[in-house]
Amino acid sequence: MSMLVDVLSWVCIVAGGIFCVIGAIGLVRMPDFYTRMHAASITDTIGAGLLLFGMMLQAGFTLIAVKLVMIGLLLLFANPTATHALAKAARARGLQPLLASGDDSSKP
Repeated sequence: MSMLVDVLSWVCIVAGGIFCVIGAIGLVRMPDFYTRMHAASITDTIGAGLLLFGMMLQAGFTLIAVKLVMIGLLLLFANPTATHALAKAARARGLQPLLASGDDSSKP
């Protein structure tokens, strides 16, 4: 059983690391603010979540796992909220997405 938990935890840790690297590449390669913000949001939520889950499996049922759950809950609520606030502030300042059309004919 211990070997299965170790393998599963390392799979989660490696997958979380891969998500973080892909998100970092996305931050460099994406063309505008909104797509870069999306890449950062996915990296924070999924990458960090998988890393934390892998560490929780390594820690077992201890106080450390409870602390990791608290960190995970903080990330789960704070990251999407911060991303939404950034996007809303950018739109309020007039920053348009790269593929936005110049007219508002699609609005009713």
